[in-house]
Amino acid sequence: FFFAARGKMVFSRFVEVGRVVLINYGPDAGKLATIIDIIDQNKCLVDGPQDITGVSRQTVSYSRISLTDLTVKIQRGARAKTLKKAWADADTLATWEASSWAKKLATKKKRANLTDFDRFKVMVARKQKSRIVAAKMKELS
Repeated sequence: FFFAARGKMVFSRFVEVGRVVLINYGPDAGKLATIIDIIDQNKCLVDGPQDITGVSRQTVSYSRISLTDLTVKIQRGARAKTLKKAWADADTLATWEASSWAKKLATKKKRANLTDFDRFKVMVARKQKSRIVAAKMKELS
Protein backbone atom coordinates (compact mmCIF):
# COMPACT_ATOMS: atom_id res chain seq x y z
CA PHE A 1 0.00 0.00 0.00
CA PHE A 2 2.66 2.55 0.97
CA PHE A 3 5.49 0.77 -0.88
CA ALA A 4 6.62 1.28 -4.46
CA ALA A 5 7.74 -1.56 -6.73
CA ARG A 6 11.35 -1.51 -5.49
CA GLY A 7 10.38 -1.61 -1.80
CA LYS A 8 10.99 2.09 -1.18
CA MET A 9 8.44 4.00 0.89
CA VAL A 10 6.26 6.42 -1.06
CA PHE A 11 4.84 8.34 1.90
CA SER A 12 7.27 10.99 3.14
CA ARG A 13 5.40 13.37 5.45
CA PHE A 14 5.64 11.84 8.90
CA VAL A 15 4.48 13.22 12.24
CA GLU A 16 7.87 13.97 13.77
CA VAL A 17 9.52 16.52 16.03
CA GLY A 18 10.53 19.47 13.87
CA ARG A 19 7.87 18.94 11.19
CA VAL A 20 6.30 22.24 10.08
CA VAL A 21 2.51 22.00 9.97
CA LEU A 22 -0.32 24.19 8.71
CA ILE A 23 -3.14 24.60 11.21
CA ASN A 24 -6.40 24.22 9.31
CA TYR A 25 -9.01 24.69 12.04
CA GLY A 26 -9.57 26.90 15.07
CA PRO A 27 -8.42 30.41 15.99
CA ASP A 28 -4.96 29.82 14.44
CA ALA A 29 -6.32 28.48 11.15
CA GLY A 30 -4.06 29.27 8.19
CA LYS A 31 -0.94 29.71 10.33
CA LEU A 32 2.24 27.66 10.38
CA ALA A 33 3.54 25.89 13.47
CA THR A 34 6.22 23.33 14.35
CA ILE A 35 5.69 20.02 16.13
CA ILE A 36 7.66 20.24 19.40
CA ASP A 37 6.54 16.99 21.03
CA ILE A 38 4.26 14.07 20.28
CA ILE A 39 1.78 13.55 23.12
CA ASP A 40 -0.11 10.46 21.93
CA GLN A 41 -1.62 9.02 18.77
CA ASN A 42 -4.18 11.84 18.57
CA LYS A 43 -2.39 14.98 19.75
CA CYS A 44 0.90 16.82 19.52
CA LEU A 45 2.48 19.90 21.08
CA VAL A 46 3.07 22.70 18.58
CA ASP A 47 4.74 26.09 18.74
CA GLY A 48 4.90 28.83 16.10
CA PRO A 49 7.34 30.36 17.10
CA GLN A 50 5.04 33.12 18.40
CA ASP A 51 7.18 36.00 17.03
CA ILE A 52 7.25 34.63 13.48
CA THR A 53 3.92 32.85 12.90
CA GLY A 54 1.75 34.07 15.75
CA VAL A 55 1.02 30.58 17.10
CA SER A 56 1.64 30.09 20.82
CA ARG A 57 2.69 26.76 22.34
CA GLN A 58 -0.38 24.51 22.58
CA THR A 59 -1.65 20.99 22.08
CA VAL A 60 -3.37 20.33 18.78
CA SER A 61 -5.23 17.31 17.46
CA TYR A 62 -3.81 15.74 14.29
CA SER A 63 -7.17 16.25 12.61
CA ARG A 64 -6.67 20.03 12.90
CA ILE A 65 -3.27 20.18 11.18
CA SER A 66 -1.84 19.42 7.76
CA LEU A 67 1.74 18.18 7.49
CA THR A 68 3.98 20.13 5.11
CA ASP A 69 7.18 18.97 3.41
CA LEU A 70 9.22 21.35 5.58
CA THR A 71 11.16 20.33 8.67
CA VAL A 72 13.46 22.16 11.08
CA LYS A 73 16.24 20.56 13.07
CA ILE A 74 15.24 20.76 16.74
CA GLN A 75 15.28 18.54 19.81
CA ARG A 76 12.12 17.23 21.47
CA GLY A 77 10.56 19.89 23.73
CA ALA A 78 12.76 22.70 22.36
CA ARG A 79 12.51 26.19 23.86
CA ALA A 80 10.97 29.05 21.87
CA LYS A 81 14.39 30.71 21.43
CA THR A 82 15.91 27.50 20.01
CA LEU A 83 12.94 27.06 17.69
CA LYS A 84 13.18 30.65 16.45
CA LYS A 85 16.89 30.17 15.68
CA ALA A 86 16.17 26.88 13.84
CA TRP A 87 13.51 28.62 11.72
CA ALA A 88 15.98 31.41 10.88
CA ASP A 89 18.76 28.92 10.01
CA ALA A 90 16.51 26.85 7.75
CA ASP A 91 14.87 29.97 6.21
CA THR A 92 11.57 28.17 6.69
CA LEU A 93 9.21 31.10 6.11
CA ALA A 94 10.78 32.02 2.75
CA THR A 95 10.73 28.37 1.67
CA TRP A 96 7.05 28.12 2.60
CA GLU A 97 6.11 31.33 0.77
CA ALA A 98 7.87 30.05 -2.35
CA SER A 99 5.87 26.80 -2.31
CA SER A 100 2.88 26.29 -4.59
CA TRP A 101 0.69 25.42 -1.57
CA ALA A 102 1.32 28.84 0.02
CA LYS A 103 0.78 30.62 -3.30
CA LYS A 104 -2.55 28.81 -3.73
CA LEU A 105 -3.67 29.84 -0.24
CA ALA A 106 -2.66 33.46 -0.93
CA THR A 107 -4.64 33.46 -4.19
CA LYS A 108 -7.66 31.97 -2.43
CA LYS A 109 -7.49 34.65 0.29
CA LYS A 110 -7.11 37.41 -2.29
CA ARG A 111 -10.15 36.16 -4.22
CA ALA A 112 -12.24 35.91 -1.06
CA ASN A 113 -11.54 39.58 -0.32
CA LEU A 114 -12.64 40.84 -3.75
CA THR A 115 -15.54 43.27 -3.90
CA ASP A 116 -18.40 42.97 -6.37
CA PHE A 117 -16.80 45.59 -8.62
CA ASP A 118 -13.45 43.76 -8.51
CA ARG A 119 -15.18 40.53 -9.60
CA PHE A 120 -16.85 42.47 -12.42
CA LYS A 121 -13.47 43.82 -13.60
CA VAL A 122 -12.04 40.29 -13.57
CA MET A 123 -14.98 39.07 -15.67
CA VAL A 124 -14.51 41.87 -18.22
CA ALA A 125 -10.75 41.16 -18.43
CA ARG A 126 -11.41 37.44 -19.01
CA LYS A 127 -13.89 38.27 -21.78
CA GLN A 128 -11.35 40.57 -23.46
CA LYS A 129 -8.62 37.94 -23.19
CA SER A 130 -10.81 35.18 -24.65
CA ARG A 131 -11.84 37.48 -27.50
CA ILE A 132 -8.16 38.18 -28.34
CA VAL A 133 -7.26 34.48 -28.14
CA ALA A 134 -10.22 33.52 -30.36
CA ALA A 135 -9.22 36.15 -32.94
CA LYS A 136 -5.61 34.87 -33.00
CA MET A 137 -6.75 31.25 -33.33
CA LYS A 138 -9.04 32.20 -36.21
CA GLU A 139 -6.16 34.08 -37.82
CA LEU A 140 -3.84 31.06 -37.49
CA SER A 141 -6.28 28.51 -38.93
